[in-house]
Amino acid sequence: MQRSAPRPSRSRTRTRLRMLACAAVPVMIVAAGCSSDSGSDSGSDSGSGKDKPAASASKEAAKVAPAKFTSLPADPCKSIAAKTTADLVPKAKDKSGSAGKSSDITTRGSCSWNGLDDNGVKGSQYRWLDISFMRYDSDEGIGSGQDRAAEYYKKEVAKARATEGAKGTKATPAAGVGTEATAVTYSLSKTGETFGYATVVARSENVVITLTYNGAGYAGAKSPAASDLVKGATKATKEAVAAVPAAK
Repeated sequence: MQRSAPRPSRSRTRTRLRMLACAAVPVMIVAAGCSSDSGSDSGSDSGSGKDKPAASASKEAAKVAPAKFTSLPADPCKSIAAKTTADLVPKAKDKSGSAGKSSDITTRGSCSWNGLDDNGVKGSQYRWLDISFMRYDSDEGIGSGQDRAAEYYKKEVAKARATEGAKGTKATPAAGVGTEATAVTYSLSKTGETFGYATVVARSENVVITLTYNGAGYAGAKSPAASDLVKGATKATKEAVAAVPAAK
């Protein structure tokens, strides 16, 4: 009697069927679904694990440093000592200063003094002093308060240097005033006289202070020297900078 061929085992049959099925699909799918029978997903788990630290680092990078100062002097007119303002503006109309209007005194504030020291035929001296504060908060969508203040600081310096009609404009660093500071001097003709100007722009972390001091001599009196204006403006600005961290 002729012996029949041995029947293949079930495992060998499944393997052949698997090979035939894999041969009938695209190579890309074979690589993904018809590889070894191990069924291990360790590769995909490893990949997702590597992405998590990267995402976390990205979130950390998006955070910005908090603003150092959260308020400004409640009364900007008191940010400069009364003795200093009296020296700079001897005959001020309002010795206590005139505060500017502000919808949010924790963000911005200003004050000014002006007066004429009238000596009749011996000549008169006019002086004007004003100061302004601008504070910036940190915002993840915009940047840190310090960076935003630094940008505003640059704009204020550029603005002072570009004063229309100014002559002899000079800009120099003002050492020892806040985080950074620049003094801008120039002369400007108005009301038939030549006025001397000194503007000091200072940044203290996330706060920018702009102080302008100017004056002129009348009836034959000499106008103030640029060096005297800068000296007085710098002294007043230092006091204003010191008043920021003391604000509650």
